[in-house]
Amino acid sequence: CLKGCDLVLIPAGVPRKPGMDRADLLNVNIGIAKDLMEACAKFCPNAIVGLIVNPVNSVVPAMCELYKQKGLDPRRILGVTTLDVVRANKFVHEATGAPLESIQVSVVGGHAGATILPLFSQDAAAATMSADSIAAMDKRVQDAGTEVVTAKAGKGSATLSMAYAGARFGRAVLAGLDGERRTECSYVMSSVTELPFFTSKVTFGPKGVEEVHPLGALSAHEQKRLEEAKKLLKAEIEDGLKAFGGLSKL
Repeated sequence: CLKGCDLVLIPAGVPRKPGMDRADLLNVNIGIAKDLMEACAKFCPNAIVGLIVNPVNSVVPAMCELYKQKGLDPRRILGVTTLDVVRANKFVHEATGAPLESIQVSVVGGHAGATILPLFSQDAAAATMSADSIAAMDKRVQDAGTEVVTAKAGKGSATLSMAYAGARFGRAVLAGLDGERRTECSYVMSSVTELPFFTSKVTFGPKGVEEVHPLGALSAHEQKRLEEAKKLLKAEIEDGLKAFGGLSKL
């Protein structure tokens, strides 16, 4: 089923349950991701692969290392973080009443907890909110996944919203491959910061990722949060690479 694919979306792995942290998830899901990525490397080595396997912050670096070892292009592997954008846009719409289609909040950093950094200052509607409202909404976007896990009382994590976000991401990649450049946020190999992987706006084109955009102007709150997010993200990238090192020795 993978032979000749241009795009593969992988929403695999066990969902997070109450009391489970990202390290617990990593131990299980990295093995699942590795099996599927081995298949992609064999049957569709030039495909764009969108990983929706949590913890994305750790799994993507590990799978890029796998592709490097096989002589393949690790820039074909992308972490799907679109759900963070969808949530941020929805929360701003609910708070301000601005039309949802006019709201475009970039969410940068990573895809877990405090590594998730919504840049509310760069969106016209969001920028009208008070500093206290922005700080509270920033925290809600970070914790939205846990909010769903708690609401489902152990019976799963975000599903319908993730399906929507994954479809939106997939359509953007396919449009790009077809010659219609589209921009979405994604967790990719990056030189935007000193970290080797980072979420920022990415433009898709016929070659896949054609441009990884800089962060742009940040508010004082966002600048402070960026430093916190980078410290956490650095550790999570290292966790993924260590876990892959253990896997590759098996």
